[in-house]
Amino acid sequence: MKRAERGAEVEEDARVFHRIRRRAKEPSEAQKRFAELHARMQGQVPPGIGVPAPAPQPVEPAAVVDDFLPPELRVPSHDQVEGKMMPWKQPLVLDGEMATCAACGAYRDWLILSTRGEIWLRCRAGHQQLETRIDTAWYNRHSGPADLTHANFEDCLRHLGH
Repeated sequence: MKRAERGAEVEEDARVFHRIRRRAKEPSEAQKRFAELHARMQGQVPPGIGVPAPAPQPVEPAAVVDDFLPPELRVPSHDQVEGKMMPWKQPLVLDGEMATCAACGAYRDWLILSTRGEIWLRCRAGHQQLETRIDTAWYNRHSGPADLTHANFEDCLRHLGH
């Protein structure tokens, strides 16, 4: 009984695959319509091809309007700034270990400085160390927009409470 059932299944599968192969050989209705459209358009040229372009018309210069921000509201571009810094109050965990100051052992209340592609950590005591596990992309993801610009490093430290 089971062999007869398997034989019927095999025969049904053969019919299905035969039908699929036959359909694959015959073009579908959409393929036939596309072939007809392609044959009709074969000799046609798109409009504008082969026609000389019109001569350019003289244009009056646009009026120059100084609508740029006044100098006191302008923010310096990244190439005009020596560096950026942000406070980081909580412990800084990098690659599964906590960053600590090499000089005093502090592990929280950092200033993270980004200058010319390098990242520096500065502890509350004023010790600075290069941090190679942080890159500029990390800094940009974690820092907010700049709220102030300062003329020198000391002014920025004073502003951030260091």
